[in-house]
Amino acid sequence: MARRACRFYRQGDDWFCSTGLPSDIVIEVEGVFFHLHKFPLLSKCGKIAHMVEQLRNTKEDMCLTLVGCPGGPDAFLFAAQFCYGVRVELTPKNILMVYSAAEYLEMTEQFDEENLLAVAESFFHKVIFHSWKDCILALHRSENSISNAETLHIVSKCLNALSTMACTDPSLFGWPMMMYGSLQSPGGSILWNGINTGARIRASLSDWWFEDISCLGVPMFKRLIETMKERGIRSENIAGALMYYSRKYLPGLDRWQSGQAGRTRSLASFAMAPASVDQKLLLESVEKLLPRKKGKSYCRYLLGLLRVAMILNVCQQCRDSLERRIGMQLEWATLDGLLIPNFSDSDYLYDTDCVERIIRHFLSSQELNIALFSPSSFNPATSPTSSPLSKVAKLIDSYLAEVAPDVNLKPKKMQSLLLVLPESLRSLDDGLYGALDIYFKAHPWLPEKERVQLCSIIDYGKLSIEACTHASHNERLPLRIILQVLFFEQLRLRTALSHCLHASESDDAAITGDMAGQLLQRDGWVSLVRENRVLRVDMERMRSRVRKLELEFVNIKQEMGRVSRPHDLINSTRVISRKLGCMPVPKDLHSGTIESTGPSPRRSIERPYLSHQSSHR
Repeated sequence: MARRACRFYRQGDDWFCSTGLPSDIVIEVEGVFFHLHKFPLLSKCGKIAHMVEQLRNTKEDMCLTLVGCPGGPDAFLFAAQFCYGVRVELTPKNILMVYSAAEYLEMTEQFDEENLLAVAESFFHKVIFHSWKDCILALHRSENSISNAETLHIVSKCLNALSTMACTDPSLFGWPMMMYGSLQSPGGSILWNGINTGARIRASLSDWWFEDISCLGVPMFKRLIETMKERGIRSENIAGALMYYSRKYLPGLDRWQSGQAGRTRSLASFAMAPASVDQKLLLESVEKLLPRKKGKSYCRYLLGLLRVAMILNVCQQCRDSLERRIGMQLEWATLDGLLIPNFSDSDYLYDTDCVERIIRHFLSSQELNIALFSPSSFNPATSPTSSPLSKVAKLIDSYLAEVAPDVNLKPKKMQSLLLVLPESLRSLDDGLYGALDIYFKAHPWLPEKERVQLCSIIDYGKLSIEACTHASHNERLPLRIILQVLFFEQLRLRTALSHCLHASESDDAAITGDMAGQLLQRDGWVSLVRENRVLRVDMERMRSRVRKLELEFVNIKQEMGRVSRPHDLINSTRVISRKLGCMPVPKDLHSGTIESTGPSPRRSIERPYLSHQSSHR
């Protein structure tokens, strides 16, 4: 394109063209006036030609106003210079602005061959679409200069090109990998002693593009991620890009995303500043783009995102979706992730309502597994469906122990937290007992009625021997609860003794069977007779011990019946604890499944249902 002997210069808010001819048309763009000539503009701009045709029969001055011109005065100045034949330069930074302005002004080949729209489109296909860097630069600059840049069809082509290149080795489209430094040519080949070897550099990382696309604003970034999903990019890479982007623009989120920063090059080579984003809009947009994925780091990221969402006060739909996503993979959560501070007006130290909703989402997603779950047959190695349930049960027990010291935690809220998990998910209730013990210690003013109501949640038949021993001496528990624990202890001892006696009789009957050959080969008849005698002596001792325990329990019941005054009740309790505290637990008891012969009177009053199966030593 030949250079013309004309130039554009500015005086205040007015632009002029030094052609030596007086101006016959004035065009206003966003308060800036261009004093130009009709012929160069009408020969290339269809929009201006139509506007001039409408004003031809009027006697008013030829003054036109362009409303909504993409790119504003800068874009129109570029188009006007092109119309006057001034040499202009297309770059990745101005190509989208020029293209949109040419489309708005209708600078098509219908008015002139090689018009601005055709030239801009050719530049896109020959330069922009083949370069990762140029696509990023074009999209980044268009956001600042064009308000509706994401609606242009040429932007969709840029996004498609980026999605394709994100799945490709960067060295194939001329992007030098920074890991090789000076050992590579500008075209991406490996150098050896300054000689181009022709070998191409292969990218071993799939997250090399995270940092590059993080310079885009939220609307353009959202469209790019949606295009990548349509292109079939792996959900792991999509999740990684979203995590990197949100971590960059949401302060405080990086502490919940430790180790997730991409090992990528910086934007120094692009010479672009990070985008200015609305954090609330960013979080709501990222939540809608998150893929269905599970993992420890991903669950930790979701919990951190939920905390930031509470601080930014995002819409309720976004918060509900985050809680639902976390509940779907609660088995991957950690205790520190669930300890969400309370950002509302409530006096509670932690947001227990949020955690309770998350647990309910988990239960709704595990309904089938819960129906098939049997604590007595639970084995994580052979029952994969029950493993998440067991992990969540342990996690919630730990959570209860952490929130129990909160002095503002009301008994009703504590009761709701204790009951949020079904009883069948716990093989032992030691965690519930430990949380209640901590709660009673932090709330010494709690009346006995509320203590009894909270204690009735625990199935004392599912306490371990250590927990029962601690409960029988726990002064913070109500007296009726201590008696209930002692009753289960006696029942457990009696059942264990009956099992041992049954096992010894079975061994005596099986001596002449299949076991006889093995015993003869191993120890001989003499050893067998000696072991049998020792076993019988131990059984006699155990029978004597059980008879003594039964007599002690009858005396305790008689003494409790004679109690008529409060101080007598306290003295009796001390006598009971002192008597039972001196009883050693037999060391030769074996673990087994216990079935209760009948509920205690107190337990029948407090709870309508109580499981009679437990595991113990």
